[in-house]
Amino acid sequence: MALSRRAPVGLVLSSAWLGICLISAIFGDFFPIPEWNAYDYENVGVPLFSPGHLLGTDFDGTDILAGIVHGARTSLGIAVTAVVVGSLIGGALGVVAAYRRGWVDSVITMYFNVALSIPTLVLTLVMVAIFSSPNLDDPSAGMPRELVIVISLTLVIIPILGRIARSSALTWTGRDFVLVAESIGMTRRSILWTHIVPNVLPSMMSVGFLAAGVVIVVEGGLAILGAGTDPGASWGSMLAKNRQDLSILPSTTIIPVIAIALTVMALNYFGDYVRLRIDDRESRI
Repeated sequence: MALSRRAPVGLVLSSAWLGICLISAIFGDFFPIPEWNAYDYENVGVPLFSPGHLLGTDFDGTDILAGIVHGARTSLGIAVTAVVVGSLIGGALGVVAAYRRGWVDSVITMYFNVALSIPTLVLTLVMVAIFSSPNLDDPSAGMPRELVIVISLTLVIIPILGRIARSSALTWTGRDFVLVAESIGMTRRSILWTHIVPNVLPSMMSVGFLAAGVVIVVEGGLAILGAGTDPGASWGSMLAKNRQDLSILPSTTIIPVIAIALTVMALNYFGDYVRLRIDDRESRI
């Protein structure tokens, strides 16, 4: 999204923070910092701004800054993958349901309603228990834990964004330009790709940013419940790993919380900004 010269301050700050997170996720391996899972036994539990450890270490001797950098890759990777795949599948189902109507709409809507009735944490915990290895050190006994989490969260995202796509598509299918396209003999596929999908995508983007923030928070909740990624591999698992040390060395817990909070706020701001732009655009159509 291009930033204009009059871009709101919140949009600039949100873009800057998400840009830092993306750079960390993509190029973090090239940063001059220790490995996120390396143990420095000579500097265990050192505070902020210690030599060689800018954000200190936890009581295992792992570098907090390295954990935040690596955690950006895991947390954002899980969120982006779940939202993108969920958007593609849910968006396709929602648009087809709205445009075809009839029994197709009834079946897809029933699936959305049933899927939304299942609590997110319950679904994910069940899938992790069934499909992933009970021992993180021996992933060969089941599917990788991160993959199971992504699949379960994708299943949650599909009906959410599917309903958004269906609602938006129902609005656009009744517009005059769609009726004109049908009257001049355009095929359904051409109408969908030319007139419906481009107008549905902005609404899905708006909710997609909000959904990505929710996924990051849910992943952290799963980590606290013991169903997250490897200890320290994501922001949520860093929080879960060090939460018992909050009263002794609060920075090991507070820093991941700050990373999660800033990212969720930035994503929420983007979602609100896109929604306002959509409302402004539709008011001129």
